[in-house]
Amino acid sequence: MQQLIMLGMIVIVFYFFMIRPQMKKQKDLKKFRENLKSGDKVVTIGGIHGKILEVADSTVLVQTDGSKIRFEKSAISQSVSDQLQG
Repeated sequence: MQQLIMLGMIVIVFYFFMIRPQMKKQKDLKKFRENLKSGDKVVTIGGIHGKILEVADSTVLVQTDGSKIRFEKSAISQSVSDQLQG
């Protein structure tokens, strides 16, 4: 009986310290990507810095130092202002 109680406590600890924060982080990232707009300065998961020129349903057009590149929204990792604060 004690072993089952300990196993249950371990599962609860894993949920509150590992699974739940990860779900919250994913939810915040999804909200961030849905709220992208023209003029935002962003960084992609590949490390490319640029300014958003156009936002479509699932893609964004990003201007870098002399070129324009179309990315999936899922490739945008953070805002430049978020990077400077964190």
